[in-house]
Amino acid sequence: MPSATDTDLLRNTNFRWLLGGGLVSMLGDQFSMLALPWLVLSLTGDSLSLGIAVALMGAPRAVLILLGGTVADRYSPRRVLLLSKYANAVILLALAGLLMLDHASLVLAYAAALALGIASAFGIPAGTAILPQAVPPQALQNANGLQMAVRQLSLLAGPLLAALVLGAHAGGQQTGMAALAAAFAIDALTFVFSAWTLRQVTLRPLAVAAAQGMWRDMAAGLAMVWRDRPLRSCYIYWALVAFFVMGPLQVALPVLASERLHGAAALGLLMGAHGAGTLAGMLASSLGGAWLRQRFGATLLLVDAIVGGLLMALGQIETAWQGAALLAVTGLLGGYVQVAIFTWIQRRV
Repeated sequence: MPSATDTDLLRNTNFRWLLGGGLVSMLGDQFSMLALPWLVLSLTGDSLSLGIAVALMGAPRAVLILLGGTVADRYSPRRVLLLSKYANAVILLALAGLLMLDHASLVLAYAAALALGIASAFGIPAGTAILPQAVPPQALQNANGLQMAVRQLSLLAGPLLAALVLGAHAGGQQTGMAALAAAFAIDALTFVFSAWTLRQVTLRPLAVAAAQGMWRDMAAGLAMVWRDRPLRSCYIYWALVAFFVMGPLQVALPVLASERLHGAAALGLLMGAHGAGTLAGMLASSLGGAWLRQRFGATLLLVDAIVGGLLMALGQIETAWQGAALLAVTGLLGGYVQVAIFTWIQRRV
């Protein structure tokens, strides 16, 4: 049941626009997250090709996200986020159109992955910077919790809806290009809608330091993180986790669904189960909050160790429900600590 603070926050017009547009956009994202790897596997059946596509999408985020944050600070987070949403919509509509015209190719999939990665490198930091300007400072913790809960709701419902679309024209394990085109077009339309809702938001200006030049601002940001030992340690640790766990998992799940389970529908079930578990973990995150803050680092390591064991077991499954059960538990553990991590970073920065 929502608290009085949550109810007050939901009366905030700015937050309602952000929450509604964000929900629609995040639901759409799940269509592309399912369709892009399935496009590569449909064309090649090769896990290496899928890994290259994942790398092409992830590398620009890793390399350019600091530049994206600096650009958002200098030229307005809303303006940068709007441009990112429009760029995503154009990329996805072009991809959908080419698939409908029977111009599917691995080069096209790689180009789309790279372009989407570049757009997200600017959109992600801009989206993060908007919330503190849209809600009162005292409501930031609850706003983060509600936004992240809505995101996890989209991670539950989105993959299941996407699996229905992708399964509509599937023949055996091969998903039809028309279904893939429809998935990309749906995501493009959600970007257009969320851009419209973002234009309805009124942001209050934040006090900022005098600009020193874009590259100096980036250097100052890096120096600030490096001097902050807890922040530096966490970012290095999360980078290692992303490289050795999250990246391979983005390849492993589609390949697992393709080779051992039942195609796109199974992949949607796995992703939806993880989203459901994460949502449940977030809903439980208010329990033991003070205890978690006091033992922040130790709790993160313990959760990651348990998740690592569960992911090892994932390689031994034979049915979709076994994978769904394991991913639901990993999501539950991850969701429990996510709100605390995100708010800790915002407050510290």
